[in-house]
Formats: sequence, C-alpha cells, structure tokens
Amino acid sequence: MSPSTAAIFVGPILAVDAAVSRAIHTAAKPFLPPFLLLFLEISADFRFSFPVSLSLLLSPPLRSFLVPFLLGLLFDLIFVGLVKLIFRRARPAYNHPSMSAAVSADHYSFPSGHASRVFFVAASVHFFSAVVKAPMVGPTYSFLDGWIRDHNDGVVKGEVVVAVWIWATLTAISRILLGRHYVLDVAAGACLGILEALFALRFLRFDELIFGRVFR
Repeated sequence: MSPSTAAIFVGPILAVDAAVSRAIHTAAKPFLPPFLLLFLEISADFRFSFPVSLSLLLSPPLRSFLVPFLLGLLFDLIFVGLVKLIFRRARPAYNHPSMSAAVSADHYSFPSGHASRVFFVAASVHFFSAVVKAPMVGPTYSFLDGWIRDHNDGVVKGEVVVAVWIWATLTAISRILLGRHYVLDVAAGACLGILEALFALRFLRFDELIFGRVFR
C-alpha cells in the first residue's frame, strides 16, 4: 500500500479521532481542576514510578515480581519511544502548556506512554496477584506486606488490584482531558501496556537467577 493510499484510509480516522478528542477536552475543561490531572500525570511519570517500584525490595516474597516488572517498565519506555519516532504524530494543538518533554520522542503523540505504563502496571499487578502466595510470618515479612497482601493466604489484596486499575484508567483518561493525547493514542497505549505485562511475566522471569529460591 502506497503512502498516498494509506493516507486515504487513515486520514479520515485520524480526523474523527482529533474531533472527538477535542470535544471531550473542551467539554471537561471547565469542570476538572488542572492540578488533579497533573497529579495523575506525575504519578505515572517514569522518573517517579521506576524509583518507587524499587520499594518492592522491602518484601522478599514480592521480589519475584520485581525483576519482570522493572524490565517491563524499561522495555515499555524504549518500545513506546521507538513507535513515537516511527509514526511522529503531532500532539494536540491545545496541549496543556505545563508539559515538559524529557526526550525528543516525547514531542510526539502516538501512542501514549503514560497510558501504556499505567496499564502495564495494572495488568502486571492483576496477573501477579494470583501468583504470590506466601505466609505473612517469619523473616520474610515486612511492613509493605501488610499494605499489599492478605494476612490469611498471602495473596495480593483484591482492593489493591481494583485500586491500581482505577488509578490506571483515570490516568489514561486524564491524558485526553489535559490535551496531551488523542483518544486513539490512549487506547493504543493501554492495549500495548497489557500486552507488555503478559510478555514481561512470561519471558522476563529471571528472579531465581538473581534472588535464588522465591515464593510461588
């Protein structure tokens, strides 16, 4: 398919996407405080989420989650950056002026890196919640376990999983409301994040090589 032919098919889709995205942004702008949307943005920033993820080292039973999780975050950062440089879709003209691009790829819109990251986190927690089963007694216990894991069977608490999905969904939507991205950018990023979580937990499990025996 030639570039001109592709433009005939893709052009109308992008035009509708842009119109819908702007309508959503315009309708929601008077009702949502910018500081709330910016808070969600910061909470999903790689420069914040990656160091925070290292706190999993405080809970030995969760260390089997740490390796694929951190590698998945790095993979997401690199892969999304490459896709942005390939498609080079410009961000919306009404993008909130508070944005600060960390690298050149951040100037492009497709796909949403924040959406891919938060859905990677949510999907990883969801998939891993059925894997970690260790008693909350003995030397492996830490204060972090009390926050995240059930005291009876040691699995990740259901309310923690739900809370992470809610945070991911709100953060992804906030990208449209802030004018950072179009709807298709966010949808593509969300789907990509879920696929990355499946990939990381299936193929990036090097925890036994690093930490030795782990709880499963």
